[in-house]
Amino acid sequence: MPNHPQPLRSDYKYLQPITTRWHDNDLYGHVNNVTYYSYFDSAVNTYLIEQGGLDIHDGNVVGFVVSSACDYFASIAFPDRIEIGLRVGKLGNSSVQYELAVFKDGVEEACAAGRFVHVFVDRASNRPVSIPEPLRSALARLQA
Repeated sequence: MPNHPQPLRSDYKYLQPITTRWHDNDLYGHVNNVTYYSYFDSAVNTYLIEQGGLDIHDGNVVGFVVSSACDYFASIAFPDRIEIGLRVGKLGNSSVQYELAVFKDGVEEACAAGRFVHVFVDRASNRPVSIPEPLRSALARLQA
């Protein structure tokens, strides 16, 4: 079992609904561990696009994942309805550490808790840049 405490739904300011899919399940009958990272990425990018104005197609700045981890407390499986809790643990000049959790619909305790770090870079040079103000403001609203 993980050494990290099991987060609660109330610990998160933003919740992104996710629909599990049939092919998310593995041979053991539950969502495969690598799929959780896809859920995390979808929740973060939805927030960045909708709340921070991130232009994933033509913007000058993009976020690269440089670190990630996940702890698992209980399994989920298709057709579970889930929500991904999102908060910001650390907001730096060019990087942000997200803290995420997976919640089954109507359950207060997380099934999994993860974290990953984005470094924002110039699309053309792949060099770190300061987080643009609209993104920074959106991320600041989620600081734990």
